[in-house]
Amino acid sequence: MGNNKVPSYNDLLWPTLEALKTLDGSASIQELSEHITDKLALDDETLNLRHKNGSVSEVDYRAAWARTCLKWIGAVENPARGIWTITEVGRRMPEKVARDRVRRERMERHKKSKRRPDSGRDPRKDDAENEHDWKHALLEIVRRIPPDAFERLCKRVLLACGFIKVEVTGRSGDGGIDGAGVLRVNLLSFHVRFQCKRYAGSVGAREIRDFRGAMVGRADKGLFVTTGGFTKDAQSEAVRDGAPAIDLIDGSELCDLLKDHELGVATETVEVVRPNADFFAAL
Repeated sequence: MGNNKVPSYNDLLWPTLEALKTLDGSASIQELSEHITDKLALDDETLNLRHKNGSVSEVDYRAAWARTCLKWIGAVENPARGIWTITEVGRRMPEKVARDRVRRERMERHKKSKRRPDSGRDPRKDDAENEHDWKHALLEIVRRIPPDAFERLCKRVLLACGFIKVEVTGRSGDGGIDGAGVLRVNLLSFHVRFQCKRYAGSVGAREIRDFRGAMVGRADKGLFVTTGGFTKDAQSEAVRDGAPAIDLIDGSELCDLLKDHELGVATETVEVVRPNADFFAAL
């Protein structure tokens, strides 16, 4: 696999398991992404390629498929949003066995879906792709709202997350700072400046440096929210040694926050009724 080729989900199965082993059995999605990126020596051109020009990179999209497939075969678990752990089965599983089990599981799920045409589920889709679909649709809507409306949306998100005294500034000449708020954690309060940008592509390191320069001396923390993504250099710049750390929220994480706090997102539970022929045969 050359540096410029995006690894397939199948190529990412084993690196995901190896990463979890190295990271003491559990890790966040970001930690897994950083470990796999270094392990496979993926270059910036590959990492910055977006899936269907959306907020998620093609590598991250395929990595999500890999995690879903590993979960199907009992090799990993997802105990909390954004956190993945390796099981004892996953620790003992050789690479070839993992690939073979995933291949068989996908074939079996595809066959079952074709046998249930009334299920309303596209047999080509799994959890990872369904998640991408609703997030892609949501981000398309968010990117079409005016800039000041997006700033107000970010304010609503921060208030829902426990911030107080959130104010949207958005004034020209304010160094790129779009707002400010206070986050209270137990007895401590942190003054936060935030920037929110409706990007379709990726935010680079220069934007992070400019934002830091504008917030230094004016806040304890910085928060950068975008409907797009962040380049590898931007992620590194955000946590650079000797500089105030800046927390990053990309388009996918923004969608999760909107869903969790029911801000413009409705979650429906669909009831599926299937007759049980075995029950009637046993009468």
